[in-house]
Amino acid sequence: MDVTRDSSPRPAPRPAGLPDPAAGGPGTAGAAGSTAATGKAQPVRAESGGLTAPGPGRAARTAAPDDTPTRQLTPVRPDPDTETPATRRPPRVDQALRERHASALPGWLALLVLLLGAAGLLVILVRAGVLPEFEALPDIRTGAVRRGGPSGLTGPEIVAVAAVGLLLVVVLAGLLSNPGGEARVLTRWGRYRGTVRRAGLLWVNPLVRRRRVDVRLRHWRSDPVTVTDRTGTPIVVRLLVVWRVRDTARAVLSVAEHEAYLREQIHAVLSRTASRLPCDSNAGPGPALRDGQWFADELSRALAAEAHPAGLEVYSVQPIALDYAPEVAESMRRRRLADLDAGLRTVLVDDAVEAAALAVRRLERATAHQLDETARSALMEQLLVAFVAPAGFSAPVPAPAVRPHRKESAGRKEGRPA
Repeated sequence: MDVTRDSSPRPAPRPAGLPDPAAGGPGTAGAAGSTAATGKAQPVRAESGGLTAPGPGRAARTAAPDDTPTRQLTPVRPDPDTETPATRRPPRVDQALRERHASALPGWLALLVLLLGAAGLLVILVRAGVLPEFEALPDIRTGAVRRGGPSGLTGPEIVAVAAVGLLLVVVLAGLLSNPGGEARVLTRWGRYRGTVRRAGLLWVNPLVRRRRVDVRLRHWRSDPVTVTDRTGTPIVVRLLVVWRVRDTARAVLSVAEHEAYLREQIHAVLSRTASRLPCDSNAGPGPALRDGQWFADELSRALAAEAHPAGLEVYSVQPIALDYAPEVAESMRRRRLADLDAGLRTVLVDDAVEAAALAVRRLERATAHQLDETARSALMEQLLVAFVAPAGFSAPVPAPAVRPHRKESAGRKEGRPA
């Protein structure tokens, strides 16, 4: 007989909204109490296959001194179909690729070596008789040349001339003139060797490749970019971006062209940010893209995060022009004028109603007569027409009616028959 099989009848499935006692719900305490009272551990089978408990014949792990069996619960993995999609993140930064200082010698040392090498080469050629002797200078020719022997370079002299010439070529090839506001990224056989930011005449390894990078503070005015706002209306935006190259190694080696990369990221960030708010908020209260400050701050923050992996530092992104696209500009202008006209009319009508009500109250106070509802409504209607109607329009104003229950004068009371 299989002792691991549960011979008791299976419970009915529970509704979806109620907790499962086997999973630690409200019914778990009762089940644990009955198990402790009988001293036997009943086998439990979970429908999901992830929760199991030891049955008879199996070694049960206990965590309490009263031999109460404990269930080992495996963590439930979330369903990939119901997971919330992850937020898009900027590209990761290559931590190994960072700008570092490259070794460079002052240019005056290279010039001094050039002068000494040229002087040594000239002395060797004069001593060998290859170059004529200068009368103003002392005679440094060899004895054989002085006695009229054949002039020419011997073996050691040829080696010396070749060494000095090679030294001059190396020194000339390593000279570097770096103007202010620029840097040189040095690579050798594809490997980054450092960056030279010091301005002036320098000498670097002639075997490295030098790439010029502009590290000055720069601004870029974008072309008109057509995007859509939150309502789906196409708008045209112009931006002014202030930026500079902060890490020359990443700007040169992590992307193909950092300027093209920045332009494409500007378009992407603009499209994503403009779709979060409407262009105007005439129809109802709330923030809009024309507020300016929120739009500029959000663009600056998002573009700085996108440009950081490429070694670029973005200081500010400012919208300098924001308008509707030409195909919808006329219709949106008419809609804006209609909204303004409706708002103006509402204000005028409210003011006219307040003025008419005030005039009726002052009339009643001045004449000491209280008008009934019908007369008051008619008088206010005529006053509203007078306030709101255009010039040249006139309407008859009815005489105010007196309420029938008003007290008569004292003289008529005295003449009333008994």
